[in-house]
Amino acid sequence: MQLANSPPTKSKRVDALDALRGLAVLAMVLSGVIPFKGTLPAWMYHAQFPPPTHQFNPKIAGLTWVDLVFPIFIFSLGTAIPIALSRRLSQGWTNLEISFGIIKRGFLLATFAIVLQHFRPTVINPEPSSEKWQLALMGFGILFLMFVQLPRVIPKWINLAVNLIGWGAAIAILTQIQYPHNSKFPEFSLYRSDIILLVLTNIVVFTSFIWLFTRHHPQFRVGLLGILFALILSKSAGGWMSNLLSSSPIPWLYQFEYLKYLFIAIPGTIIGDEIVSYTQIEDEYIPKTWNRFRLGGIVILMLLIILNLVMGLQSRLLPQTTGISVILLIISYPLLKNPSHPLEDLLYQMYQWGLYGLILGLAFEPYQGGIKKDPTTMSYFLITLAIAIFLLMILTILIESFHQALWFQLFIDTGKNPMIGYLAFANLLWPILELQGWIPKIEALTNTPVLGFLRGLSYTLIIALFVSLCTRLKLFWKT
Repeated sequence: MQLANSPPTKSKRVDALDALRGLAVLAMVLSGVIPFKGTLPAWMYHAQFPPPTHQFNPKIAGLTWVDLVFPIFIFSLGTAIPIALSRRLSQGWTNLEISFGIIKRGFLLATFAIVLQHFRPTVINPEPSSEKWQLALMGFGILFLMFVQLPRVIPKWINLAVNLIGWGAAIAILTQIQYPHNSKFPEFSLYRSDIILLVLTNIVVFTSFIWLFTRHHPQFRVGLLGILFALILSKSAGGWMSNLLSSSPIPWLYQFEYLKYLFIAIPGTIIGDEIVSYTQIEDEYIPKTWNRFRLGGIVILMLLIILNLVMGLQSRLLPQTTGISVILLIISYPLLKNPSHPLEDLLYQMYQWGLYGLILGLAFEPYQGGIKKDPTTMSYFLITLAIAIFLLMILTILIESFHQALWFQLFIDTGKNPMIGYLAFANLLWPILELQGWIPKIEALTNTPVLGFLRGLSYTLIIALFVSLCTRLKLFWKT
């Protein structure tokens, strides 16, 4: 493998990673807009929030597609870090300059998390009111101004002026807005933030610094995961270590609990290193030895592994799930060994890490009462990591080898602009529909389980098309 910061010989973007990120974002949107009145089967919701009551039950073990969404996004985030930082290193950035860039990105993400939560319609007022929908729409506009990166043909000073207007508007409104239903935080508060974005902030900053200072020694990153696991065990044992890890100098921004997702992000950086190496190789004249049937077989086997895991772990058929997984992994190996083309080698490296993560995750499955997203278990981190890797393999083959990017274009475009996709429903589409009085009519026409799911699917498609339009117009939100 070439060094991750060696000068690239060509510019080659792996659209499969954007597609994976976009898939996670749109799946997140869909999981939030499907009916929540006990009308759909349990595997359509988080395993620990089963229908019909959707009350949190930490004793339930299992894995649904909804539980995969966040770790897949974390994995794609970790994988993208070596790609982004290697590009800066090749442009001559120093470690100090990159460090400042990492801190800046953390600041912007944390700000995004705080401002967004203050404009969430359900946070502004849990009761129906036109004012909250208007404020939610205003919030979308303000966030757009704050974080938009305009097309390069527009002078930078105009982009800066637009961003400053957004920041000024945010400060002006958030210093005046009231939350009378919230007795603890009736006004603006740093403690009112989007928890998903706050976790992402911590993971981005820690993972970026870890990669920057271990980029020549990836084995140190694996070693850090061992230390993290030891700290987690020590924290649960009580004593001075538990007290130390439970404290935080900035509790509204950092908690040790957030760092558990490094078990997904750090392995993602290792896959990212492999992608960087692949993009630096001129492979136009290197013959490919794997034909379409072989690649198609890999796609089918990876898909079968994922389906087996989700269905088997949710059904709690643990011996059968483990046995079938091992058999499928063994069958897959002959198709992936002896790569001769850089893309084939990339797939082989992904497979090896996915295999290791899956076997380790299945070995951990009985620990902590079975696989659970909440509270998170070791098997959850490792098995979802493996699933994310296998999904990336599938998308890499379909998009990079079979050249079927057109079929995944909405996912690719959303993956390039994830922040817009993340809040476009709650702060754009939903407020518009409510202010127009269309929500009751739509719900009345889609009051069966199947129609309710199709309604959610339609909302998600609208969001995907909107984000794709922004991407095509080169209106990116940069955090």
